[in-house]
Amino acid sequence: MTINVATGVARILKQEGVEWVSTFPVCHVNNALGQEGIPMVMMRDDRYAVALADAFSRINAGSKNGVCTFQGGVNAAGLQVAYAGMAQAYEDGSPVLCITDGVPIGATENSQFDVTSSLKSVSKWYGYVDKPERLPEFMRRAFTMLRTGRPGPVVLAIPDAGGLYDETADPYLPVKGWKSAPNPEDVARAIELLLSAQKPLIYAGEGVIYAGASAELTSFAELANTPVISTLKAKGAFPENNPLFVGVRGDQVDEYLAKSDLILAVGSSLSPGRFSHGIPNAVNKTIIHCTVDELHVNKSYPTAVALIGDARFALQALENELSDKTSGNGRAPGSVAAEVTSSRDSAMVQYREAMASTDTPINPYRVYAGLMDVLDPLNSFVTHESGNTRDQLSTVYDTLVPRGFLGWGNVSSLGFSLAATIAAKISFPQKHCVAVTGEAGLGYMMGNLEVPLRQKLGITVAHVSNGGFAGYGPGFWGDGHDPFTHKVLGNDEVDMSQVIGALGYHTERVTEPSEVGPALKRAMAANDANQPAYIEFICSQYPIYGRWVGR
Repeated sequence: MTINVATGVARILKQEGVEWVSTFPVCHVNNALGQEGIPMVMMRDDRYAVALADAFSRINAGSKNGVCTFQGGVNAAGLQVAYAGMAQAYEDGSPVLCITDGVPIGATENSQFDVTSSLKSVSKWYGYVDKPERLPEFMRRAFTMLRTGRPGPVVLAIPDAGGLYDETADPYLPVKGWKSAPNPEDVARAIELLLSAQKPLIYAGEGVIYAGASAELTSFAELANTPVISTLKAKGAFPENNPLFVGVRGDQVDEYLAKSDLILAVGSSLSPGRFSHGIPNAVNKTIIHCTVDELHVNKSYPTAVALIGDARFALQALENELSDKTSGNGRAPGSVAAEVTSSRDSAMVQYREAMASTDTPINPYRVYAGLMDVLDPLNSFVTHESGNTRDQLSTVYDTLVPRGFLGWGNVSSLGFSLAATIAAKISFPQKHCVAVTGEAGLGYMMGNLEVPLRQKLGITVAHVSNGGFAGYGPGFWGDGHDPFTHKVLGNDEVDMSQVIGALGYHTERVTEPSEVGPALKRAMAANDANQPAYIEFICSQYPIYGRWVGR
């Protein structure tokens, strides 16, 4: 049967279980998606189209792939807007499928902007459908890359959506992903080193979540009687009420990284940046690195043993080997759990005081305490914005299940929290889903606040409103950032609860600490009726953060 490429794309997406596509309405495949019965979630710009699909992939840990479309032909105006979303998905390692208009062969001279080069720079794989009949080939390749190896975005460029081909000539069958287990000899050596270490530490990355290995991580850590830290993106991979959990940020994380003599990194690239920990004095530590990507091995730090493979398989093999070597007893318990608890409690004193504060303007930590009081930690979703809310929330917000909290931000594209919260609500309609933002993040998301209303998604935006870009002043960025660099209209001049309320949101402006919890409960009640909510908390600028440990 002869069909056009756009129709072929839509039918293959349906075969792959894609239930909806996020978009901005300018890509040439969009009409075919609608004709084939695939709903589209219309975002208000191309960057948010990418962000929504990206967030959906993250929240589902790659078990479902978000798909988006955006304009990418000769004009490429949509692509230029979408590029920021692509860069974030690429740097954060999100397995999202991006479908765009490709530039027809011979038309590249009409633009100064090199579409192909730009997309290749922010994708795990870029496919250009040069002939209509090759579409099944390219789609198989795309889904293989999405589901195998290190997660990352895949781009499919379609220069001729109307091109015809015979779909029976190369029938499409859905693609599965492939995983591998590490070499047993490497596993045995890793356990030998672990058993000889005096102060081992597990460094958990997001690969644990993508592997669905949180239970395996917990079981292994307990048998190994070894403290655990996690990266920002892996927050929730290890239950944070476990006595072996050190933290994501804070002085106690610094302490454990400094005193450790062996670090077992699982599912982390070990590529320290602004929002992940470095390993101090790494040359004098033993580093065991479990990763799906060999490019990460010996990248930043000398690696004693590399376990190349899926985190779940690796942790299962490590636990079996450790059990065999210790007759099922594991490492001697000693006082490890008590020491971790003591260190964490000591480091958290200043934060817990802030969380109980009765000061006005409201201490932002009091807002985070309210979220922890109101939300069910086993049936809710919280994410942050770039900046203060990221640093403060990730330090204190206890997360008990994977993706109960979404940490993000190797490329900190402001406004992403709204897309993440929308994606979470689509993925888990029964969960209460909250985006915590400041002024800058709110500014970026303003145009897209219409989307939850249109889609009837009961999500909440919790706004830590501290006077307008206060986090961009000297308190956060240091010397050289005088008041002139961050002054905008503040909450004493603009009542954002009225502005957003006019859209149809349930809104409140909260000025008293005692009203934090009740306001959040009313927001959740509105959400239960499929009404989005916006709560503006009038807060102080409170420059207390846990820190990332440097190299």
